[in-house]
Amino acid sequence: MIAGGLKLSLPRLYNRRILKAVREFALIDPGDRILVGFSGGKDSALLLYALVVLARHGLVDGEIAAVTIDPGMEEEIDPGPLADFCRLLGVKFHFRKTGIARALQNFDDPCARCSYLRRGIMNRFAKEQGFNKVALGHHHDDAVETFLMSILYSGQIRTFLPRTHLSRTGVTVIRPLVYLREKEIKKAARFLPYTPAKPVCPYDGASYRKKVKDLLKTLTRERRWVYTNLAAAMREGNPRQLWPPKR
Repeated sequence: MIAGGLKLSLPRLYNRRILKAVREFALIDPGDRILVGFSGGKDSALLLYALVVLARHGLVDGEIAAVTIDPGMEEEIDPGPLADFCRLLGVKFHFRKTGIARALQNFDDPCARCSYLRRGIMNRFAKEQGFNKVALGHHHDDAVETFLMSILYSGQIRTFLPRTHLSRTGVTVIRPLVYLREKEIKKAARFLPYTPAKPVCPYDGASYRKKVKDLLKTLTRERRWVYTNLAAAMREGNPRQLWPPKR
């Protein structure tokens, strides 16, 4: 269901970058039922808005809905403003309360654990409700940070993919914002009819990702090409020279 009387539009840069990702990685097929993971923050708000705009203008063909997974922190998510935004856009809004917060104690990186558990609940909900795609609001900075985190904290050269099929649930996870930088998403506040919800997580700012984000910011401030080089390194086909496996 798409918004009726609301005038929706996307600036050219956002339109071009999102459609480039959709087409290059075959993210959306005709007749898809797409469930957007809507945390209430700036990234997922832009993703939801953009998909509705593109669908309304016939640039993507699919049914769109949104779901918010409340991890059950001491300060709960207020679903009111999120539901209002979805109503404004003409999309169905689902809200699921969980007890994830109780499962985060004694973890070195509770944010990563929380994200993992929320995605699992979201993917199962999507399958139960007949959605074949789950759309997440990860952007280009997220991909580069994940790439660096993987090297530093797990010794693996990997990052998330723009499109990932999950054989266990049969759901395909898509990330249409992967060609947008975080600074561009922040600027989207100028045209989004929505004010991002404030973070309610007590662990906000204390994650491994935040450490890597700060490290990357420092390195990029000194040498602007550090970010570009990392982004190039996470692409297949670029030169690699690695040691042979252990014997």
